Amino acid sequence: MANGPTIALIAAAGSGSRMGGDTPKQYLSVGGMPILRRSVQAFLNHPEVDAVYVVINPGYRRLYDQAIEGLDLPEPIIGGGTRQESVRRALEHLERLPNPPYKVLIHDAARPFVGARIISDVVHGLDEKNAIIPALPVRDTLKRVQFQAVTATVERADLWQAQTPQGFRFYEILEAHRIAAAQGKQFTDDAAINENVDIVVHTVLGAESNFKITTQEDLEKARQLVAQRGETRVGNGFDVHRYLPVENRVTGQVMICGVGVPSIYAVEAHSDGDVGLHALVDALLGTIGAGDIGDHFPPTDTRWKNADSSMFLAHAARMVRDQGGIIGNVDVTLMCETPKITPHKEAMRDRIASILQIAPQRVSVKATTTEKLGFLGRGEGIAAQATATVTLYGELDEPVAA
Repeated sequence: MANGPTIALIAAAGSGSRMGGDTPKQYLSVGGMPILRRSVQAFLNHPEVDAVYVVINPGYRRLYDQAIEGLDLPEPIIGGGTRQESVRRALEHLERLPNPPYKVLIHDAARPFVGARIISDVVHGLDEKNAIIPALPVRDTLKRVQFQAVTATVERADLWQAQTPQGFRFYEILEAHRIAAAQGKQFTDDAAINENVDIVVHTVLGAESNFKITTQEDLEKARQLVAQRGETRVGNGFDVHRYLPVENRVTGQVMICGVGVPSIYAVEAHSDGDVGLHALVDALLGTIGAGDIGDHFPPTDTRWKNADSSMFLAHAARMVRDQGGIIGNVDVTLMCETPKITPHKEAMRDRIASILQIAPQRVSVKATTTEKLGFLGRGEGIAAQATATVTLYGELDEPVAA
């Protein structure tokens, strides 16, 4: 950051008309995650990118908010009538920042599989060059066609297919965009705008997986790629809480799996003491190797005093989704002599499904006793065991030899 930060601009203001349908392609789901979110996270998670800004069509603000929920992003930038105008507006927005960027990476929202290697190559390339784009050599024979008839074969020896992110020295690409706008010229990518002012654009090797989702066929290809890389993980969680004496009862109920259950006891706990949700949080965290509930919500932190445990579970679910995971199913077994769980199982199931944003059919809540054995059998507390399955999707950024 010697001369300013490195900022990524995600161009997401298009309507995706070639895809068809009412929802722009960047807001469609691939592997349980919106395409835009996948693209944004590639840059948010990259150590050499200091900030990420998204350029949007304000008419789709609700879809945008849903797609990036929970991500640490600045307010989106409002785009224009064309991609070129949208990017220029975004660059002018960045110019007004207290610390404008030195390097800017401009990326198509509809390229969700850009990997860390490509981003690094572009960022590092800008140390020596003014403009860097990832590209792949054209391998197929090219034909020029008019009215469905071939008019010529095009020599492919020096032809490369451009990808994004396209990286530039910030003030140079900003000035190039302003010149293009003043000239009334339209270009198909930002590299061509630099070429228009005689700035040489250099290349780094792209990747076959870094393709742009434009058609329904592309969308199906993306979904198949993700499905092929799926890895099923299983996590387990266990939690127990001691009952306090009857005279310590405060609410006349205990929280179990997000539901208030009438009880003559209260539980000893820092938060609301929801043993079922606590076990489930640990199970989900276990699928992504993210420690346990105490690592994220330590009982020594006063912020979590009497906290609603549904907040903890929603946090764990977001962590899973942020790693490209899809929750397959969850199974909770409650162990206690009292209170009686059976009358509340369906409500618990529905509440867990709502917090995790999955179908109730993917949630199981069971209850058992210990046949009067041990501290549970003596009615001294309540315990829960939980299991979760999650499908995680691997890295798609594979180098392709020239």
